[in-house]
Amino acid sequence: MFKQLKEPFQYERLHLDERKPAVSQRGKKKERAKNFRGTVGRIWAYLAREKLMLMLVLMMVVVSSIASLLGPFLIGRAIDHYIIPKQYGGFVLLLGGLASVYVMNSLALWFQNYWMIGISQKTVFMMRTELFTQLHKLPISYFDRRQYGEIMSRVINDIENVSSTLNSSVIQVFSSVLTLMGTLGFMLWLSPLLTLVSLIIVPIMFFGMRWITKRTGRLFKEQQRRLGDLNGYIEESISGQRIVKAFSQEDRVLQELLKKNQALKVAGFWAQTYSGFIPKLMNVLNNGSFALIAATGGFFAYKGMVTIGTIVVFAEYTRQFTRPLNDLANQFNTLLSAIAGAERVFEVLDEEEEEAGEQEKKQLASLRGDVAFENVSFSYEKGQPTLKNVSFSVGSGETIAFVGPTGAGKTTIINLLSRFYDPNEGRILIDGHDLREYSRSSIRQQMGFVLQDPFLFEGTIMDNIRYSRLEATDEEVMEAAKQANAHSFISSLRDGYHTKIGQEGSGISQGQKQLLSIARAIVADPMLLILDEATSSIDTITEVKIQEALLRLMKGKTSFVIAHRLNTIRHADHICVLQAGELIEDGSHEQLLIQKGFYAELYVSQFDQVEG
Repeated sequence: MFKQLKEPFQYERLHLDERKPAVSQRGKKKERAKNFRGTVGRIWAYLAREKLMLMLVLMMVVVSSIASLLGPFLIGRAIDHYIIPKQYGGFVLLLGGLASVYVMNSLALWFQNYWMIGISQKTVFMMRTELFTQLHKLPISYFDRRQYGEIMSRVINDIENVSSTLNSSVIQVFSSVLTLMGTLGFMLWLSPLLTLVSLIIVPIMFFGMRWITKRTGRLFKEQQRRLGDLNGYIEESISGQRIVKAFSQEDRVLQELLKKNQALKVAGFWAQTYSGFIPKLMNVLNNGSFALIAATGGFFAYKGMVTIGTIVVFAEYTRQFTRPLNDLANQFNTLLSAIAGAERVFEVLDEEEEEAGEQEKKQLASLRGDVAFENVSFSYEKGQPTLKNVSFSVGSGETIAFVGPTGAGKTTIINLLSRFYDPNEGRILIDGHDLREYSRSSIRQQMGFVLQDPFLFEGTIMDNIRYSRLEATDEEVMEAAKQANAHSFISSLRDGYHTKIGQEGSGISQGQKQLLSIARAIVADPMLLILDEATSSIDTITEVKIQEALLRLMKGKTSFVIAHRLNTIRHADHICVLQAGELIEDGSHEQLLIQKGFYAELYVSQFDQVEG
C-alpha cells in the first residue's frame, strides 16, 4: 500500500503558486501570503477588529490557565500538609478550595469558547464577504483562466477550513503558551533540579517537530490545491452532464475523476501521515518524561531533598508541561492546513481588480452612439494574435454585423467594445473619444446584451427582467415583456410575472429564456446594443417572435450583431467579414454580393443548403 501511494506522489510534484505582488485599487502593492508568518499576520488583522472581545477571551484564558495550575499545586499541599500528617479538618477545607478552582476553570473555559466562536464567525463572515466582493471586481480574464469549481472551492472549502481552525486553534494556542509559561515558573519554584531533568525532552521534541512540520506545510498546500482541482472537475462534469451522456463518455469522465481523486488521496495521505507522527512522538516523550521524573523524584525523596507532595505535583506539572507542547504541535498542523486555505483566499484578494485606476476615468453619462475601431490588434496569449489591425466605423443608430468562421475574432470585438479586455494596439473611439478614457462601469451602463446562451437567475420572472435596471416599475417591466413578445407566455404561467424559475432559468424553454433576455435589454434602454447569435438554436416560430422583438429593441440604437445565419443580417447597414482575425471585407449585403468574395460564397452556400 505504501508503495502504491508513494510512487504517484513522487510523480505528482508539488506546485506552489508563486506570483508577483499584485497592485491594489489605489495602486499600492498588497502584501502577498507567501509564508506562515505573513498569512498569520493577515488573519490577525481580521481578528484585531474585535479587540474588546479578544481581550475578554484572553482574560478567560488567563483565568483558566491559572486555575489549571492551582489544581495540582493544591493537591500537593494536601498530601504534604494534611494527608501525611493526617489533619483531616484542613483537608476538607482544602477540598472546598480545590472544587472552587475547578468550577472557576470550567466557567472560564465555557466563556472563552463562547466568545471566541463569535469572534471567529465574524472574522470568517468578513473574509467571505470580501472574497465574494473581490470576485465581482476581477476582470473577465481571471474567470477565463480558471474553472468555476476551483473558484468555488476557495469561497467554500478554504474559508470553512479557516473558520474551523479559528473556532478552536486560536484559544488553544494562547492557552497552551500561558500554561507552558506558568507551569515552567511553578516547576522552577518547586525544584530547579527536577525542572532541569524534565526539560531534557525539549530538544528532542524541538528537532522532531521541526523535521515533521517542514514537510507538512507543503503537503497541506498541495492537498488544498488538489481539492480545488477536483472540485473544478466535478462542477464541470455535472454542468456538462447532457453532453457526457449524449456521447457516452461516462467511463472516461469516471477515469479522469479517479485520477484526480487519486492525486488528492495521495496528497492527503502523506499530509495526514506526517502530521500523525506528532501525537505519537509526543506520547512517547510524555511517558518517558513521566518515568524519568518518577525515578529521579523517588531518589530525591529517598534522600530527603523533596517531599512526596512535590513529586506528585511535579509529575502532574510534567504532564501539564508536555500537554501544551503536544497541543501546540497538534494545533500547528491544523494551522498549517488553515494557512494553506487562507493563502488561496488571499491570492484572490490580491489579484488586480478590473477597476484598478478607474477612479481617474471619466464617466460616460450619455452618448450619441458613434463607434470606430482604429488599427486594433489584440491577443489573449502572447504570440497568438486574435485580431490583426482591424478598422471600421459605425454611426449612431446604425446596425453593424460581423460574420466569419469560428475563431475569426467576432466575439473578441464585442469583448473589447465592452472593455472586458483592452486592445494591445490601436484604439476604440466612442463619440470621438478613446474608450479607455471612460470607466468600465459607465460604459456598460450604456450597453445592452442579448447573448447566444441567455442567463437567468433563480427568482421570479419579474426580478429577472428588472435585473438590468432595478428601479424599473412593474408597469415598465410588463411593457418591456410585451415589446419582447414574452407577455403572452408569461401570462399563461400559473403565477404570471411572479412565477419562480430555477437556477439558469430551468423550467422554461430556450426560446422563452431568450425572450426574457430581450425584455431585460429593453428595460435597460441602452444606446449600444450587443446581439451575439441571439436567434441560434431556436425553432422557426420562436425565431420570428425573437426577430420582431429585436427589431423593436434595435430601433434608434447602435447595434452590433454577431450571426452565422446570414439571412438575419441582410438589412444591416454594415457587414464586416472576418477571417483569422483580419477584416477581409466590409460593406452592405448588396455590395458584398456584388464583390463575389468570401461573403458571397458563404451566403450562396447557406442559401443552397436552405433550398436543398
